[in-house]
Amino acid sequence: MATVALPWAYTLQLPHDPRAPGIARSTLRSVLRTHGMTDLVDAAELLASELVTNAYLHSAGSYTLRLRAPDASGSGLRLSVWDSNPDIPAPFKGPLGDPPEVTAESGRGLHLVPLCADRWGAYPITTGLPGQGGKLLWVECARKPECQWRHLV
Repeated sequence: MATVALPWAYTLQLPHDPRAPGIARSTLRSVLRTHGMTDLVDAAELLASELVTNAYLHSAGSYTLRLRAPDASGSGLRLSVWDSNPDIPAPFKGPLGDPPEVTAESGRGLHLVPLCADRWGAYPITTGLPGQGGKLLWVECARKPECQWRHLV
């Protein structure tokens, strides 16, 4: 059986389509199971879902999900999402405000980032050809994460 040398990386180009976040989640689950990282599936799937959905809702074109082992130890996962919208949201650019009301129908997704990710950050993309700017949001999850969102339900 062939093995993949560490660190590995997968990139998924997603169209501006409401089904794309589901495809991203399915791909993420498959990659993590293939690499024996099932302990990360719940937290990573939640984080990827929020970042990809944010890209779908706040950009007009395609976007990209990238998954990679952050180092040769395979001790975690870094996932990043690039989209063409240059606006970097909180918590990636500063502290989050208060969470939305319980009855709000949107606005709580990125509040989960500090609860489930071990590290996170953002890079503005300002170089390249016209239409290739935007931002890259990334999060990292360590193996055996203690995702605090589980304690909220």
